[in-house]
Amino acid sequence: MKKVLLVATVQSHICQFHKPLVEVLHEDGVEVHVAAKDNLSEKNGLKLDFVEKVFDVPFSRSPKSKDNLKALKQLKQIINTENYDLIQCNTPMGGIITRLAAKKARRKGTKVVYMAHGFHFYKGASKKAWMVFYPIEKHFAKKCDTLITITKEDYELASKKFKTNVVHMHGVGVSEERYHVVDENTYKVLRENENLKQDDFVILCTGELNKNKNQSTLINAVNEIKDKIPNLKVLLAGNGPLQQTLTEKVKELGLEETVKFLGYRTDLEKVVPITDLIVSCSHREGLPLNIIEAMLCKKPIIASINRGHKELIEDGENGYLFNPTDYQTLSKKILSVFSGEEAKEMGEKAYEKAKDYTVNSVKEEIKEIYKI
Repeated sequence: MKKVLLVATVQSHICQFHKPLVEVLHEDGVEVHVAAKDNLSEKNGLKLDFVEKVFDVPFSRSPKSKDNLKALKQLKQIINTENYDLIQCNTPMGGIITRLAAKKARRKGTKVVYMAHGFHFYKGASKKAWMVFYPIEKHFAKKCDTLITITKEDYELASKKFKTNVVHMHGVGVSEERYHVVDENTYKVLRENENLKQDDFVILCTGELNKNKNQSTLINAVNEIKDKIPNLKVLLAGNGPLQQTLTEKVKELGLEETVKFLGYRTDLEKVVPITDLIVSCSHREGLPLNIIEAMLCKKPIIASINRGHKELIEDGENGYLFNPTDYQTLSKKILSVFSGEEAKEMGEKAYEKAKDYTVNSVKEEIKEIYKI
């Protein structure tokens, strides 16, 4: 039986993004192992119960952490013991350490694949990001057999500049079985379950509560328009280091009745279909699943200008784009969706765009790329 190892900095990454890949591998009779740091206790119900073996490896996201030396040693031992046919690595530190650890195995015929979920260097990124991350990614690209990119911008750059086989894939696959338009009765029930009224105007923003996801811009925008939209409700789904800071900001602005913190949710398929609008304010994105999930539910989207959002959203066609810190423009766009009739048409166009990113579509791409 053939064996594949999936590596990431944390186990939740595999849970959230790579189940379609595992399903395709299992269909071909492949045994799948995972090596990543166990962080599932922080993720409210995520389970890594769809692979044959899991190794808890102490990766750290910080390049300076000594834990990564421990991870390298442990990963080398795992790879040399298990004799994998293919190793697929993800995340910056997980990708670097894996390619170092797999050097010997690769000489013996093990194929190494690296999936870039979004380079830290991109059009509009800081000079520092280009100086630090570009040479690292260029160097380590030579240490894998295939580099998978999930945005066209990354693909165009890597295919021209990096010395390895570069392919493009439409993300990791979003399930149409989970994310879809619901009927009227289901809509009512799901709203009741979330303590939402049928006439509430509901905005959902999903993501870790951190600086990059930039939820404070949405809170500022909501403060501008709270008196202009009756029954406005804003749902923030996620946890993270800025939870207390954002909670205090909501209280200071008197928005406790408007903004609700949902915490980390693994059942957002019960929330997305009952929203009126999806908003994302992040500074940087690879290919955001939350946006694709919203598109499959035919929701209008207002998203900040970054590489990942621009990959999916055509301004004025299937959504709106705005500068990440420009809360005044965001507030105007929210009012436009609330008062206008374009929301339904935008939602339909968004759905058509999202079809390329579904599980079934991506599985066909996986079959072409992962031939072992």
